[in-house]
Amino acid sequence: MHLLLDTNYLLRAVGQPERLTFAIRDALENLDNVVLFSAVSIWEIAIKTALRREDFGAKPDEVARAARDAGFVALPVSIEDAAYVVTLPSHHRDPFDRLLLAQALIRPARLLTSDAVLARYSELVWVQSL
Repeated sequence: MHLLLDTNYLLRAVGQPERLTFAIRDALENLDNVVLFSAVSIWEIAIKTALRREDFGAKPDEVARAARDAGFVALPVSIEDAAYVVTLPSHHRDPFDRLLLAQALIRPARLLTSDAVLARYSELVWVQSL
């Protein structure tokens, strides 16, 4: 199975993995799963860090390096991913989440998120509280 981490899960997986539930850690460590992290998340981290948001002290390059070191696979944003966003209903307005969702739907991959609104889009969305 392919698992795509949303930005919050990516930050937790590389920064505080001990705070993940057993089920999530098990899924991330299962060698049968391919764990993906998106350029979208690195972009979101970069923007929020540049805005000096207090809740985003992570450096995007360090998060990407830590994700690769953990064995996660970097997922670039394709033209198809970006264009697919127009087909999505307006359940959610966050552009980062909408693009992550598009990537998950196109691959397909399970999108791991704590945002319950995203579950309205597809059974591929795996909502787990952080």
